[in-house]
Amino acid sequence: MEKRNALPFSPSSSLRLRSSGFHAPSRTFHSLRPSVPLPPVDRRLNVAAYAISLLPSPLPANPALIDAATGDTVSFPELLSQIRSLAAALRSRAGIARGHCVFVLAPMRLDIPPLYLALLSVGAVVSAGNPASTPREIAHFISLTNPRVAFATSETAAKLPAGLAAIILDSPRFRSFLDGDGGEAAEEVAQSDVAIVKFSSGTTGMMKAAAASHRNMIAIVAGFHSLRNPAAERRRGGPEATVLGTPLFHGMGYNFFLKGLALGETTVLTGGRARVKEMVQAAERYRVNSLTATPPVVVKMANWSEPLDLVALEHVTCGGGPLPEAAAVRFMKRFPNVELRQVYGSSETGTISLMIDQDECRRLRSVGRLVQNVEAMLVDTTTGERLSVGQTGELWLRSPSIMLGYVGNEDANDATFDSSGWLKTGDLCYFDEDGFLFIVDRLKELIKCGAAPVSPAELEHLLQLLPGIADAAVVPYPDEEVGQVPMAFVVLQPGINLSEEEIMDFIAKQVIPYKKLRKVVFIDSIPKTPTGKIARAELRNHSVFSSMSKP
Repeated sequence: MEKRNALPFSPSSSLRLRSSGFHAPSRTFHSLRPSVPLPPVDRRLNVAAYAISLLPSPLPANPALIDAATGDTVSFPELLSQIRSLAAALRSRAGIARGHCVFVLAPMRLDIPPLYLALLSVGAVVSAGNPASTPREIAHFISLTNPRVAFATSETAAKLPAGLAAIILDSPRFRSFLDGDGGEAAEEVAQSDVAIVKFSSGTTGMMKAAAASHRNMIAIVAGFHSLRNPAAERRRGGPEATVLGTPLFHGMGYNFFLKGLALGETTVLTGGRARVKEMVQAAERYRVNSLTATPPVVVKMANWSEPLDLVALEHVTCGGGPLPEAAAVRFMKRFPNVELRQVYGSSETGTISLMIDQDECRRLRSVGRLVQNVEAMLVDTTTGERLSVGQTGELWLRSPSIMLGYVGNEDANDATFDSSGWLKTGDLCYFDEDGFLFIVDRLKELIKCGAAPVSPAELEHLLQLLPGIADAAVVPYPDEEVGQVPMAFVVLQPGINLSEEEIMDFIAKQVIPYKKLRKVVFIDSIPKTPTGKIARAELRNHSVFSSMSKP
């Protein structure tokens, strides 16, 4: 696949930047963090080999992996041995070679990380689906990537379409792959080769296959490795231990797993359907220093009423969707000694911004500052003008971590990339004077009230500030005069009696007239995706819409 964002990257250190990272002559924003050198682009190198090359010598004595459910562990020497054994077996016994696409459908297990790394080391393309997906959804994933073989468990294999060869992870055959002898050296893989295909709805709605190259992933690993804090390691007596609360089929989960590998950290794996209680118990049991989580996990931790022993926990990294400010405030009150680090990225872009210290974590509505080697611009969606600090526009990005493009979907590629390689995120954002990025809303989710755009996220934020509201979502409601008006679905806290009029009056006092709520519907819960994003399509199927034409 041809690289879309192939223009030379100019490190921010060579530019005269304001404190916001804004470069006035080009009207672009750049990372305020030091640029990170990457391997020469023509060096043949796969991301697994690169991450392993960053491990300290001698290898760390702490476990590389821990299964939270069983307590089983894998040391770093054992992990490297498994990768070599698997790579040899994949080539000689499974016939997998450079360029072959492989589909993985399995919950989190101790053999999944070495499988991913072995596949990457032989030059195979890894694509993975959520094991909770339906057979119809899985068939669509497979139609996008045309894999040569699938890896599944005896439980998930039944969801695979007929005719696709499968290797069962909980079988003697696969166990023999893990326990065999290591073979020859890793495959000579070009950094421009596709490494991973991630399934994403992207900026254009329908599910697509986003292809990331080895160099894309190397850039992400290099950025994380540059943030290594030897002083913190000396203080705690070793590398971090992290509960990985996001699965490897999710971009955030895989990125943070590679971070842990490169830094020699201990990664505690939780099951694919792990409840928040199981994650918190794992954090207690293994005295972890960090936890990666989606917004629903952070919200539940913020409301946690049971005693917790998380004295070792230093920070929680939250990503995958928007975190309500009210929930962030509750979390910080519940865990005053834990940094809540918000991170922003996507399947298409990799990690784009994050928070790295206590000072940055105080910007509750922000998603942090741009990471190393990223340049951004804000574009007026009407005029195409490049905007400055404090102005809201669509976020466009260019970075070594940005995907090659969507597999077999040139229409989506043309809609996502401009001619200079900038990726259009579809997110409305602004930067403040200190270079912090704020997400205002999704462009495709804006409500058009006449000619005026209304941000659902803005109204949802205000609703969260009204005492008695547990959760809320705002969607467009058809209106004959102006096309669409805002309406809210509201979940009340137990024992609270708020009326529709009280809620609408509360909002009306704080917004311009066209942003006022015109309708409120009370429901038991707001449907969410696994990463915490509001499932607005489900809300639009609510009976309030099907009955609106009735007298």
